[in-house]
Amino acid sequence: MALRHRKPTSPGRRFQTVSDFADVTKDTPEKSLLAPKPKTGGRNNYGRKTSRHRGGGHKQQYRIIDFKRNKDSVPAKVASIEYDPNRTCRIALLHYVDGEKRYILAPNGLKVGDVVESGPKADIRNGNALPMRFIPTGSTVHNVELRPGGGGKMARSAGMGVQLVAKDGGYATLRLPSTRCAACPSTVARRSASWATPSTSSSRSARPDAAAGRASAQTRGVAMNPVDHPLGGGEGRPPVDVTRSRRGSAGRSYASAKAVDALIIRRRRGRGARR
Repeated sequence: MALRHRKPTSPGRRFQTVSDFADVTKDTPEKSLLAPKPKTGGRNNYGRKTSRHRGGGHKQQYRIIDFKRNKDSVPAKVASIEYDPNRTCRIALLHYVDGEKRYILAPNGLKVGDVVESGPKADIRNGNALPMRFIPTGSTVHNVELRPGGGGKMARSAGMGVQLVAKDGGYATLRLPSTRCAACPSTVARRSASWATPSTSSSRSARPDAAAGRASAQTRGVAMNPVDHPLGGGEGRPPVDVTRSRRGSAGRSYASAKAVDALIIRRRRGRGARR
């Protein structure tokens, strides 16, 4: 995916890059696969603002993506590669031979006209979905199910992929980009097997922020008054011991619990650890 460099008409525009969308082959989405995506502007059901820094932006519609890939042994032709405002990778529109249409995450290298399929008997090819029992060890996969039949939950963003490093005792061991290893069920029955798609998801080249506003588009707490934020006020720039939210909760002491944490069998390597 190539990048387009903007002209330096202002300091904020200098060094800015955007995608050239050369890989997108269709501008209008499939109407039957759209869902409404209303915006709240940070207001609750009483109309009171409960989340700051929300509002504006372009109107968007949600694209219904087939994360489960449960249409077995039915070939489908890739009709188009499209842009999805709800995710970083591209999506592919599939036309099945029985007339049904579905969106999937576009794997890296998938082109219009390719034929893809899902099922235990599908070929190990770019874009096909099959149980991890039938995927060779050492392969890179994306859109991985954490629970059998639950749909892809892991490695769905642009350029993401996890490596299948081992299969033993009905479980498949996956090496994540963070060097952690997770175990997912890989037995032969459909309902008790986790599925995945070979190859990585479609890539999106990294782009520099160029301006601080693109990295963090909100006001810093230390720049506020004491009445507005726990870190506000003071003369000059006082030191900050712990980052805190506007309501006073510490921002560094809470560990986010994710669904993949229950499947981790090896933690990420520390700094200077042997590989």
